[in-house]
Amino acid sequence: MDDLRANPAPLGLMGFGMTTVLLNIHNAGYFPMDPMILAMGVFYGGLAQVIAGILEYRKGNTFGVTAFTSYGLFWMSLVAIILRGGADPGFLGWYLFLWGVFTAYMFIGTLNKNVALQVVFGTLAVLFFLLAIGHWADSETIIKIAGFEGIFCGSSAIYLAAAEVLNETRGKKLLPIGVVAKS
Repeated sequence: MDDLRANPAPLGLMGFGMTTVLLNIHNAGYFPMDPMILAMGVFYGGLAQVIAGILEYRKGNTFGVTAFTSYGLFWMSLVAIILRGGADPGFLGWYLFLWGVFTAYMFIGTLNKNVALQVVFGTLAVLFFLLAIGHWADSETIIKIAGFEGIFCGSSAIYLAAAEVLNETRGKKLLPIGVVAKS
């Protein structure tokens, strides 16, 4: 019966990817913070990822439940911080740094998974550390650089979500994900 369950990862990856791209278009300096970004953060980046995490739990996927639920709650907490008027930049740097630490060890967890997932987590760790440094240094330039890097990170998650959906529905590898050989 387990093989009849749908894969919740594309839902979580799209929620993460699209929201990350939108926020980082802002970080790159193209648009001011907008209610659209906040709404995406709560519902698609937040709620959709928490749902995906719960569904990963039902599949017995510890990595998936930890990743999707944590990042879903990240988005909800970030929106709450923004709606409350933001945070002290230095303290926000620590918030982002701790998410970078979490993401770095999650990246290590991807090393036996596909290359596309490694790219998502590797670039996300870099993004969090860049944003932390940008806030600690109060540097628009570093945050702008992080924005471009974040657009790439979010786009890599969108690609992986698309690959998982299209490869499964078409029954063949339309989009490569770089499968890692099992040792």
